[in-house]
Amino acid sequence: MRKLVVWNLMTLDGYFEGTKPWEIDFHNLAWGPELKRYAERFGEEGDLLVFGRKTYEGMAAYWPTAEDEDKIKSYMNGIAKIAVSRTMTDPGWNNARIVSDPIPELTRLKQEDGETIFIFGSAALADSLLRANLIDEIRVCVVPVILGGGKPLFKANQAQVPLKLIESATTQSGAVILRYEPVRS
Repeated sequence: MRKLVVWNLMTLDGYFEGTKPWEIDFHNLAWGPELKRYAERFGEEGDLLVFGRKTYEGMAAYWPTAEDEDKIKSYMNGIAKIAVSRTMTDPGWNNARIVSDPIPELTRLKQEDGETIFIFGSAALADSLLRANLIDEIRVCVVPVILGGGKPLFKANQAQVPLKLIESATTQSGAVILRYEPVRS
């Protein structure tokens, strides 16, 4: 059985993106050797990436021509990818396909043999999958900055989602990487 893991960076005040799409310059405050090694390990641990449409479009525009991060660029372009969208018709990125209804698809994929399935960014998608009890782990890098506004990583929810801390690490930049798993009742 495969694990479905969410990964994101967020500010201390809970934002994964500023007030404009792709306003993520605050990531640079956390980036350093530890976070780079952490990101490289995603390519060793996982065999599938899942993105909401907006995140997918940004990643598909960036990674094929990225000039830095050779190891990360290699796995981002080579790994299997799913774009969750009801409007896209052509994924336009290597090794990618489009899925319009992620809950049954990811339920099925989690039952198969394979490695970890990662969701990068894609807060709305991650929220819907968390509500459907499909998320096995949430990994968050808390960036040491108060952004003051933007798009929150976690959406307003009808019920609490208890989490169990399974690991934490602090980087030289002062960022904190947290790993949680939802506590199932």
